[in-house]
Amino acid sequence: MLSLFKKNKNVEEKDASVEAENFVEREATRQETPGDEQEVETYLDFHPDWDVSNQERYVYGFHHAQLPKLKPNQVSISGIDIVQDNEFFIVNAFIRNTVEKPIRFEEVVLLLLDREGKIAARKTFDLEILGEIPPNACRPWTFLFSEEDVVAESFPIDNWTLAFELRQKEPSGHSLMLDEAWENNLNDVQKTRLRELVNNLPPLASGEINFMGIEARMSDTDELHVTLLIRNGSEKDIHIEQIPLFVEDASGQVVAKGGFQLNHFEVKANTSKPWTFIFPESLLETKEIDLSRWRVFLPEHQQA
Repeated sequence: MLSLFKKNKNVEEKDASVEAENFVEREATRQETPGDEQEVETYLDFHPDWDVSNQERYVYGFHHAQLPKLKPNQVSISGIDIVQDNEFFIVNAFIRNTVEKPIRFEEVVLLLLDREGKIAARKTFDLEILGEIPPNACRPWTFLFSEEDVVAESFPIDNWTLAFELRQKEPSGHSLMLDEAWENNLNDVQKTRLRELVNNLPPLASGEINFMGIEARMSDTDELHVTLLIRNGSEKDIHIEQIPLFVEDASGQVVAKGGFQLNHFEVKANTSKPWTFIFPESLLETKEIDLSRWRVFLPEHQQA
């Protein structure tokens, strides 16, 4: 274990949390109940083989207190600081578990992301040595990266984030499809979150085409931006030339209507493709729009 580390004042704890199902079977997680929306507070837990001084306990406790609370059934990793030692980079971090049962890791791929969310370093760690992390526990750990693990021009010492690289779960062959513009404009964290969303959605019926709303927001120019996930459960590619969309807000009233022309828009077989539709002010039925709850549907089918 390292001696007491000094935190770089330009670095603040950044938490990367994911659903526990990425690491354990669904049966091991607690069942969802109405109270599961409440946040979970973790406690500091040290590996039994660590010899931790009172001073180190105080420092770890200070950083632990800065972390955001988690929801049930989550696993998170939070970087604390980086210490450079010749050609090696020692990353201090916390791993937290809010599954109601102890959790053990095997091989895990960790990503070190720069300030723009791009991958700066990638390495596979055998975390069996981490041992068993109890429910609602936060365990400090250190990760050693070398120059060979760096995939960017340099290793970011400031403004970085540590994150899990999620395994691709596609038992039905369904995957995320990104348009070239999305591929270029999204960072690795955003792409990972989209893949996680696609992987965790209920499977489509054979041949089913589904339109799922994932984000709605008003722009500074009073335009309504609605992002849909267009899901193709068929064995054939589909092409959409035009699509009519209605948006309903929390009032239950239709607040926007529009028809959209799409040029060469393709969703390949067994893929989900995100796309953002922009309703200008002229297509809005009202200026008073409550997006605390909303749905989007095709008017001829009246489906969300």
